[in-house]
Amino acid sequence: MRTLDKKTVEALAEHLENAELERREVIKITDEYPDMTFTDATDVQWEIRRRKEARGNKIIGMKMGLTSWAKMAQMGVEKPCYGFLADYFSVPEGGEIPMSELIHPKVEAEFAFMTSKPLQGTEVTIEEVLEATEFVVPAVEIIDSRYKDFKFDLTSVQADNSSSTRFVIGGRPARPDEFDWSTRGVVMSKNGEVVEMGAGAAVLDHPAASVAMLASMLADRDEIIPAGTFIMTGGITAAVLVEAGDSIVVRYQDMGDVTMKFV
Repeated sequence: MRTLDKKTVEALAEHLENAELERREVIKITDEYPDMTFTDATDVQWEIRRRKEARGNKIIGMKMGLTSWAKMAQMGVEKPCYGFLADYFSVPEGGEIPMSELIHPKVEAEFAFMTSKPLQGTEVTIEEVLEATEFVVPAVEIIDSRYKDFKFDLTSVQADNSSSTRFVIGGRPARPDEFDWSTRGVVMSKNGEVVEMGAGAAVLDHPAASVAMLASMLADRDEIIPAGTFIMTGGITAAVLVEAGDSIVVRYQDMGDVTMKFV
């Protein structure tokens, strides 16, 4: 159900994208529009996407957010959200990430899937996702909500492109049948000290379930996951706050490391 007209959607998209580009906090938009729906929020997100593409940015992938049961409970939301990944979000393995480009970033370890076949509809299974996956690769997402104090509800975060801002991929890719992705472990260190550990089951019990859920959520807009789509499936670990000078190393079981430094 929609409650916002096209003009309001466009205004909110401009408001939130400007907050991202100008690196400033704003109050969550549901404070002003308490009756807006998840469909409204998704309209705002897709308008932000349209604005970026109109300026020449390329959309290079998709991401799921709030995919751990614990994270959903922590943030007081009842289901995951999703977003898009623009070309300038990508940071090279071992790269430096300027804090001047961000507001209050946090990092979380993830598995990312690259599809080889399209996925669509509300009944996609884990087995179908794995069959349609070319490879799985270690990835670290840097999330950066534009909302003051990182406080939001599901509707407002969906509108804000699910806090997307940067990501780093590294390690080695693996075949979808190479491991049981629910039991693959990760260890995150900050400045040489272990701060988080987890396994793939933290993501909806299996990371491929996150891809299936994305297909279902996109079906609500008559959209599909095309072949060749890069998808970050959501945080295996809790999101860890970072500051200038912090170095992050995430070790993925049998798949190598992903590293970055915040400057």
